[in-house]
Amino acid sequence: MQANPIRIPTVSNDTDWDFCFNLSQQSRTPEYQQTGELYPTCESEESEEDTTVQKEERATGLCFPKEKLAHSQKKVAQLIKEKMNTQANRELIRCVILSRIIFGEEHWKCAQALANLAYGYLTLRGLPAQAKKHAESAKNTLLTWKGKTTSNEEKEEILKALVMLYYTLGVAWLLQNHGREAFLSLQKADRNMKELKELTKGDVCGLQISEEDLTIALGRASLGIHRLNLALAYFEKAIGNVIAAKGDGTSELIRLYKEIAQIEQLRKNHKQAIQYLKQAYSICVSSFTEISPQTAEVGALLAKAYAMSGDPQHRDAVEVYFIKSINAYQATLGTKNRETLAIIEEFCNWLAQIGKKQEAYRLLKASLKSQVISYGDCSEKVAETLYNMGTICFAKGEVRKANHLLRKCLMIQILIYGNDHSKSRETKNLLTLIQR
Repeated sequence: MQANPIRIPTVSNDTDWDFCFNLSQQSRTPEYQQTGELYPTCESEESEEDTTVQKEERATGLCFPKEKLAHSQKKVAQLIKEKMNTQANRELIRCVILSRIIFGEEHWKCAQALANLAYGYLTLRGLPAQAKKHAESAKNTLLTWKGKTTSNEEKEEILKALVMLYYTLGVAWLLQNHGREAFLSLQKADRNMKELKELTKGDVCGLQISEEDLTIALGRASLGIHRLNLALAYFEKAIGNVIAAKGDGTSELIRLYKEIAQIEQLRKNHKQAIQYLKQAYSICVSSFTEISPQTAEVGALLAKAYAMSGDPQHRDAVEVYFIKSINAYQATLGTKNRETLAIIEEFCNWLAQIGKKQEAYRLLKASLKSQVISYGDCSEKVAETLYNMGTICFAKGEVRKANHLLRKCLMIQILIYGNDHSKSRETKNLLTLIQR
């Protein structure tokens, strides 16, 4: 399964599961009595609005449950391939229901279906709360079943399911900012992965979680519990594995170089962070060209890495990469795009810090109209830009202009935050100082 961008759900209700589970209660009736709520029979009345999916289900309506399960499993793979994530997730629910009917709730195959569903909620839907719920259910069954005598084939499948559910639990905890719980779950996934490799003599074919996925997740979890050296070791291992498998120019390395550079920055090893980002930038240029959003993003990170080093000799590099990033964003995403405006703002802040206030003011003034269009007249970003312009004018001794800009800023801040907010008070204090 390919992971979509993950998001944290605002609610924990699992309506798809509730809906399909209710259907499963009706499916417990003998086959000849089923009326087609789960899979409609050929006798159900057709309408002109029947979709292709409904027709396909109708064709399988008189199958036995095991055949329906096999059909659903194939359908999941096809829907994922077609990037129909919601439909694929619903089909995974159907697989759980059919597994429960065929094998019973306490069977490891039912737990395996739940583990697949949990992983689907995580990667297809980006819903860690639901993923955790189903992974926990699968774990309770698998851990009790594992103690029973089974064949090597069953042990292999059980270990695969354990790797998947512990990986799912670990990433779900990580997405909800619970680093310790994430790390513990991912360690269990790692132990089961090693046991699986021993059982299969290194052949883990058919496992949806790769060693690279697990290593990267462990690195992120280590970072979440502030174990920087351990996080670094995991990312170095992941990078080495990718280079060994796909070469040192593969685009898969870009995200790894970005993350390991962040770890090195936290370790105050700015020189090494810059080297990693330079490698990422080189791959971006060869993979996507110099004028692309991907190259613009890494260019901005490289500019900030040079700036964070604090080395005056790096000032030219900071400016070069900021300008390259801004030009690439403007050419590909447009001058009014929020990514473009954000990097311009960061560049202006840096220019102001090193004393190039006139250039910073010019860029901020040029971007103000685009910010009003993108964020609105009374927005935090516009207020922040007006404040920065006002402080630059004040530092240059242009008191009247500074007073005008800061009053406009204060008016917006009061509308957004109120009179007593720290930002409003800060602007008031600066205005008082200017008036004196």
